[in-house]
Amino acid sequence: MNELIATRDAYGEALVALGESEEIFVFDADLSCATKTEHFAAKYPERFFQMGIAEQDMMGTAAGTAVMGKTPFVSTFALFATGRAYEQVRNSIAYPNLNVKIAASHSGITVGPDGGSHQSVEDIGLMRLVPNMKVVVPADAYETRKVLEAALEIEGPFYIRLGRNPVPVLFNDDYEYEFGKISTLTDGSDLTIAATGIMVTEALQAAKLLKKDGINVRVLNVHTIKPLDKETIIKAAEETKLIVSVEEHSIIGGLGAAICELLCEQRPTPVVRMGLNDTFGQSGSPEELLEYYGLTADNIVKRVKTVLA
Repeated sequence: MNELIATRDAYGEALVALGESEEIFVFDADLSCATKTEHFAAKYPERFFQMGIAEQDMMGTAAGTAVMGKTPFVSTFALFATGRAYEQVRNSIAYPNLNVKIAASHSGITVGPDGGSHQSVEDIGLMRLVPNMKVVVPADAYETRKVLEAALEIEGPFYIRLGRNPVPVLFNDDYEYEFGKISTLTDGSDLTIAATGIMVTEALQAAKLLKKDGINVRVLNVHTIKPLDKETIIKAAEETKLIVSVEEHSIIGGLGAAICELLCEQRPTPVVRMGLNDTFGQSGSPEELLEYYGLTADNIVKRVKTVLA
């Protein structure tokens, strides 16, 4: 876990590799240096389109490209992809179930100094609500590459949530990613921590700390939030009796909410949701903000011990 790579960087590299297929078109909304689509633009300029600060037009154009049988990848910050262009995503892409892949970078509070106006903590919830939309949050660079390959193979709209800052590399080339299937990273019988995105690293660290105190934790990497892997969640609920969800997102509408919706209907189980509690983010370094909102490994440990006491 010493190597650090931002998932947006992995996205840019993977997009170039996938670009060997002439079916792939890429659109960006004046942020190609930040979203890393600049690499695709340099190698395949005839299939890259800089749409300017016009996210609604970008989504509509991508929808039209998909109608023509191509596979468009659209990129911008998560806040703009899901907020500014929501109606076009809903009506022009998801409603006709078109094959458009939305890769949204700079999600969550770890955008850092850009502040609450640029920190998207509602995007998972917004995209979960849209019928036909698949919602995926890779945990590291390798998983990002696997997610892109899966998105290319699976027909229909995808929302892929990416981060700004370098994060630890958890996997390697041998990692077997399966869309829609949760990865069980550690086994345990005392409780389950279900994490997504960059929170998977914190969950693994928390599990190590808790093990020193004799608390055995099952850590789930929930890379696919929609469709949710119901079987693995229910199995964890039955075997560990307590689920702790951890996400760099509001606890309303995100991973924890999805787990609660499932378990309250099919296997009532105590669930503790860790994330932003109905509030906006604010300016600060990523490390400061993760600490402020209680999303570090140490804070997970404290919360678990409080619940188990």
